[in-house]
Amino acid sequence: MKIRKLKEFLGINALRIAILISILFLFLFIGIVFSKGVKMISFSFLLEPPRDGMTKGGIFPAIIGTLYLTVLAVLFAFPLGVLSAIYLVEYSKENFLVTIIRTAIGTLAGIPSIIFGLFGLAIFVITFGFGVSILSGSLTLGIMILPMVIKASEEALKAVPHSFREAAYALGATKRQTILKVIVPTALPSIMTGVIISIGRAAGETAPILFTAATFYTRRLPRSVFDEVMALPYHIYALMTEGTRPESQVPIAYGTSVILLTLVLAISSLSIIIRYRIRRQRKW
Repeated sequence: MKIRKLKEFLGINALRIAILISILFLFLFIGIVFSKGVKMISFSFLLEPPRDGMTKGGIFPAIIGTLYLTVLAVLFAFPLGVLSAIYLVEYSKENFLVTIIRTAIGTLAGIPSIIFGLFGLAIFVITFGFGVSILSGSLTLGIMILPMVIKASEEALKAVPHSFREAAYALGATKRQTILKVIVPTALPSIMTGVIISIGRAAGETAPILFTAATFYTRRLPRSVFDEVMALPYHIYALMTEGTRPESQVPIAYGTSVILLTLVLAISSLSIIIRYRIRRQRKW
């Protein structure tokens, strides 16, 4: 009995130590980035284009470019991912083909992001002729987050109680009506939570846009989806690796990191709020 209690005591405290170490590194990471970058934040830093070879000025084109890439990527991945999840949950049967599809989705989710960048370069930039542009970058980002959207949507649809389906069928609804008017609306808040999390990943990725959308330096805003753009993650990468005046450019990189980190944390916080509100509204 004493040995059992000792094992339980050691196990629980090992978990507590693991959590404390994780939180410590998280706060250490955020603290270092903010302490080095927050002094750069100002209205002129947010609203002005870069000047003098990115040694002065702001990051406004990079903010706009990141928003363009992220929004278009989600517009591409959201309908495709939800429709795929509906097929897998509501229409497909467990067979070899579905097993292959689920394995492929899981494999895609684990592929390094730089591979998606090379794929986007080969398919969208060269084969389709879109060039290095917003369109190529957003499609590449959309394919990268597509497995996340499918998995989140699939889990949300599975979480809808089967009694909801039976009640709809008992009232004479067809399968299509049951899916469109009962199952998807019930699962939609959870689907949106997964989509919001994928937005955070799309906004923070550098490798997929490295060869497909991002440019090192521009002062003008994009006029169409076929223009190349600056983006926050690539801006940080460029300043830290290709800058020729680190005394001016490293602080700008840390300031850009603060903006990008704030953006991602805001999106994650939004997903937590949505999940909390959904749980409070559920009555089943």
